[in-house]
Amino acid sequence: MATSPPNLTTTTRLRRAPPPSHSHLRLSPAARKKKREREKMVGMLPETNAQAAAEEVLGDAWDYRGRPAARSRTGRWGAAAMILVAELNERLTTLGIAVNLVTYLTATMHAGNAEAANVVTNFMGTSFMLCLLGGFVADSFLGRYLTIAIFTAVQASGVTILTISTAAPGLRPAACAAGSAACERATGAQMGVLYLALYLTALGTGGLKSSVSGFGSDQFDESDSGEKSQMMRFFNWFFFFISLGSLLAVTVLVYVQDNLGRPWGYGACAAAIAAGLVVFLAGTRRYRFKKLVGSPLTQIAAVVVAAWRKRRLELPSDPAMLYDIDVGKLAAAEVELAASSKKSKLKQRLPHTKQFRFLDHAAINDAPDGEQSKWTLATLTDVEEVKTVARMLPIWATTIMFWTVYAQMTTFSVSQATTMDRHIGASFQIPAGSLTVFFVGSILLTVPVYDRLVVPVARRATGNPHGLTPLQRIGVGLVLSIVAMVCAALTEVRRLRVARGARVGGGEAVPMTVFWLIPQFLFVGAGEAFTYIGQLDFFLRECPKGMKTMSTGLFLSTLSLGFFVSSALVAAVHKLTGDRHPWLADDLNKGQLHKFYWLLAGVCLANLLVYLVAARWYKYKAGRAAAAGDGGVEMADAEPCLH
Repeated sequence: MATSPPNLTTTTRLRRAPPPSHSHLRLSPAARKKKREREKMVGMLPETNAQAAAEEVLGDAWDYRGRPAARSRTGRWGAAAMILVAELNERLTTLGIAVNLVTYLTATMHAGNAEAANVVTNFMGTSFMLCLLGGFVADSFLGRYLTIAIFTAVQASGVTILTISTAAPGLRPAACAAGSAACERATGAQMGVLYLALYLTALGTGGLKSSVSGFGSDQFDESDSGEKSQMMRFFNWFFFFISLGSLLAVTVLVYVQDNLGRPWGYGACAAAIAAGLVVFLAGTRRYRFKKLVGSPLTQIAAVVVAAWRKRRLELPSDPAMLYDIDVGKLAAAEVELAASSKKSKLKQRLPHTKQFRFLDHAAINDAPDGEQSKWTLATLTDVEEVKTVARMLPIWATTIMFWTVYAQMTTFSVSQATTMDRHIGASFQIPAGSLTVFFVGSILLTVPVYDRLVVPVARRATGNPHGLTPLQRIGVGLVLSIVAMVCAALTEVRRLRVARGARVGGGEAVPMTVFWLIPQFLFVGAGEAFTYIGQLDFFLRECPKGMKTMSTGLFLSTLSLGFFVSSALVAAVHKLTGDRHPWLADDLNKGQLHKFYWLLAGVCLANLLVYLVAARWYKYKAGRAAAAGDGGVEMADAEPCLH
């Protein structure tokens, strides 16, 4: 990305060029050179003075040429629309692969149910975990624009390889009858090509997803009330486009994959993500670019390293002796910024708290006369920001199990659907992967129901103008995940009873309609609406001002770890139950999948109890009051978060 031009005020008028004259012909070459440099310093080229005479520019954003971004010609909806299309196509592509992948692995690659489930959850877990890498690269090295462009191209290459692997006969085993003992499993080379395709796709997804929402918000100027309002609408449309992409993936793409063939379905995914990249690049001239801000992961690592290096030093009895931001310099800088009408990006000094005092060692200035790097000395404000993140970790950890339940909707729930009667009428058969349309529909239905019905009732009951607090919303989502697993277990018990009563053979459909699976999809979808929004609200609200990009990382890491926990549980259960009485058999009619669902329900219940304790212990930032006179902050007995 082009280097940033000279610092200008946030909104300032460019100088009006003097009337045209021929006086420059009398200037010496050196004088003419200085004149051209002065013209560039105000962000103009000599030949565009007349057009740019009264154009309003932004001081904290630049255009694709590295000049201050003109408000009228950059950003806003013209640029944001291009970014929304890129996100729509990313969601369409990623979910179009993941939601129906388990059936491809079992039916075409002849993998077992447990192995197929773990391939899917490891793929999705890696996609979300790589969002942390993508965010770090964007914040520290490439910037959001280049990160999105490069990683979208990586994703397109991965999906292209996946399409080729499904079309080339040598990259998949020979076809055989369902349930036949003679089915040949995929070779190591065939699975290797598949893994290459999936993890290239995951890498691209992680890099794109980490930056796309942030780059979209960069197109709106928060210091302008009109554009700030538009930015809030952008996030609403962002969620809508994610949902639209999900809906198209679980209906249109899954139908194409099952009825026209995987090469056509995955080829459509490759075409979609390539089209998204073209549209994104087409908006380059309209985008606003922001300077690199650095990754909050670096700050956390620096504070921990500095504290460890000074762990043997004694902490001062008075926290005021710890190294911190100079209040005088901060005040002077604020006055200067106020006079220039520029939005402040300086950190505000935070009061000292008495939790996690080990980290205070990082702010001991043992060499006041010498220069120290951030890896040996941190300000107390930096330390307090890291402490704030540490306080959120118990909440972060206890939300992981919801996403473990979520993972079952794209694995074993789809496997259940393949064994059941999926016909509507005499000729149309619902693709097994399309059952997730009820999951997506539940999300879309829950959001307006919550907004129109739950919020007014909760507002009157609790006095909270927002209805439920973020932690209460997460708690509701965790409860719904338990209900979903209970429904899934009961449905599987009935499915097995019907299958054994009808003596269903291998490969035959159980005479039981697939619509019995709808409740588990609906409850998990409703739970996601509560948990997803609750987590985002919590992390955005509670993360320190200087570490806002950390909020996205904390949220996405819970999704990633939820998928990995699912993989670990499946592997452990499959190994412990063995081949004699398997819970997760390749033929579900010979397994005991309901016991796995009961296990998940029990683990989620225990997790909920731990979450309630953590939520009651946690105090929102607004509930922490400074203790007068001792330079510290006691964790005030504010109202509990679940009340």
